[in-house]
Amino acid sequence: MVDGKAINLQMVDSAGREDYDRLRPLSYPGTDVFFVGFSVVSVSSFENVTAKWVPEIRHHMPWTPIVLGGFKLDLKEDPEVLLRLQGRHQEAVTKEQGEALARELGAFGYVEFSAR
Repeated sequence: MVDGKAINLQMVDSAGREDYDRLRPLSYPGTDVFFVGFSVVSVSSFENVTAKWVPEIRHHMPWTPIVLGGFKLDLKEDPEVLLRLQGRHQEAVTKEQGEALARELGAFGYVEFSAR
C-alpha cells in the first residue's frame, strides 16, 4: 500500500545472454520502472550497466525511470571473494561508485542489497 492505494509489483528477471538480446525488449512495453542490478563484487557486472543495460533500456523506453541496485553486498566481507578480487587487481564496487553512476545515468536512485 502506498498512500492508501494498492500497488501491484511484478519483477521480471530478464536473461542477459546474447541469445535473448532480440527477445528481451518485447517484455518492455508497459514497464513503469526498470531496476538495473549488478554484483558489487564483479567489475564486469558493474561495467555492463553502462555498456549494455542502460543503453538498451534507453533505446526502447527512453522516458521510463531507472533505479540502480548493487547486489551481493554481503560478499564484500567474504575473505575468499576479497582474495579473488585482489588476485585480479580489482576491488569491490563502493557505495559511492554506485551512487555516482546512478547520478551520471540520471537514475531515480541507488540501493544496495544482500541476500543474508
